[in-house]
Amino acid sequence: MQQVHSGSPFEARYGFCRALRIGDRLEVAGTAPIPAPGKALGATAYDQMLRCGQIAQEALRALAGDSARVLRTRMFITDATDADDIGRAHRELFGDDQPVATMVVVAALLDPAWKVEIEVEAVAG
Repeated sequence: MQQVHSGSPFEARYGFCRALRIGDRLEVAGTAPIPAPGKALGATAYDQMLRCGQIAQEALRALAGDSARVLRTRMFITDATDADDIGRAHRELFGDDQPVATMVVVAALLDPAWKVEIEVEAVAG
């Protein structure tokens, strides 16, 4: 098993890795829009979804995967009115590869400022 850590403060605190590879299977943990060092949290659901996708895609690349090999995404959103913006960002992140996807409205995420979190399942290239 190969593991990848993204530097999220929650990984060490809660005892998990960002992503792992077992055989050709790649699993990316729930990925929130944690800002890059020196950056601010995206103000919009669209910006936050792009950040979630960027973190997830970096983890996939570290495990010999890429967006073209994503099988499924799960998006957890806190406001149904953000669905179109989050969906637009999802489309930009995955383009014509179009994995199967689920979007679920939840009561809240760990940080009240987060509007979206994403999980990704893929296979290695």
